[in-house]
Amino acid sequence: MYWSDSSGLIELNITKDQARSCAHPGPCDDDVAFLRKEPTIKRQLNKLNPETVVKCLREYGAWDTSELSDHDANLDRLLWVACCDIAEEIE
Repeated sequence: MYWSDSSGLIELNITKDQARSCAHPGPCDDDVAFLRKEPTIKRQLNKLNPETVVKCLREYGAWDTSELSDHDANLDRLLWVACCDIAEEIE
């Protein structure tokens, strides 16, 4: 499935099973870290501009400027958000 941020600047291709693996009750950190190692996901995330990722995440209002200064953590956040959106859409 394709996921896109609200501005259309970021698009990710994530399968339904991958999305479900990171969108569940309780902590998802380990699942997101595992999914980030999957080659197709890793390639997609590595192509993203850090400023674009920050811009996308800023729209959620859940993280402050200091939290958004860590690109690696931002990629985790972005992947988690995308997976949650996809999982919600397919249910």
